[in-house]
Amino acid sequence: MQLTYFGANSWLLKLGEYHILIDPWLVGSLMFGNLPWFFKGDKPPALDALPDKIDLILLSQGLEDHTHKPTLTKLNKTIPVVASPSAAKVVQQLGYTQVTALNFTQTFNLNESIEIRALPGAPIGPLVQENAYLITEFSSKTTLYYEPHGYPATELKDYAPIDIVISPVVSLELPILGPIIQGHKTALQLAQLVKPKVFLPTAAGGDVTYHGFLNTILHTIGTVDELRSQFTHHHLSTQLIEPQPGKVLELKL
Repeated sequence: MQLTYFGANSWLLKLGEYHILIDPWLVGSLMFGNLPWFFKGDKPPALDALPDKIDLILLSQGLEDHTHKPTLTKLNKTIPVVASPSAAKVVQQLGYTQVTALNFTQTFNLNESIEIRALPGAPIGPLVQENAYLITEFSSKTTLYYEPHGYPATELKDYAPIDIVISPVVSLELPILGPIIQGHKTALQLAQLVKPKVFLPTAAGGDVTYHGFLNTILHTIGTVDELRSQFTHHHLSTQLIEPQPGKVLELKL
């Protein structure tokens, strides 16, 4: 398996012969509601590029940092998309022609080679809960779990052990409102639950520079080194790897 991290929550997975692009933010700036004074993210120019081959786009949430319209507008709209229901609405409005919305426990089969199973992910407000995904490559039986906000589903115990986990390591908290990403609280719990061989941090990395009012009040808790020490203390053999943005990481499990 090969993985390339593009910062924030953007990943390209190569499983066998297939390339799966996850929550892509690959061009331009990241903003919420087109309000740069409120929040704006910028990546180095070296990460501002589109992959040559994409067999599937996988979207976990309908928010701009997971369903980035400037990026999705530039991609080929005939590429199949698997998405949470809220993200599916976004790409359908952008003109994508092969969109599959997955509710929890539903699966998508990519050419009898890869299964993508939707699991409960992060709550976004009181009425919406977005998706996490369990990806299984049939030929190697390799499994990968992706959830970008630090909300591991209790259902994961039914699929343990899982080879690779992509999930946050740190927490990002707002005054009064509390955490919007809670990796610091749940990463160890997740590792203990599914015993991954490899844990890859997401959400808060990738040489991204953030600006705006929201960034000034966000509070970061936790570090990769702290979690690595917790793994050692709890006798977990899981490798905690920080990928270099834009560089291919090859995992031989």
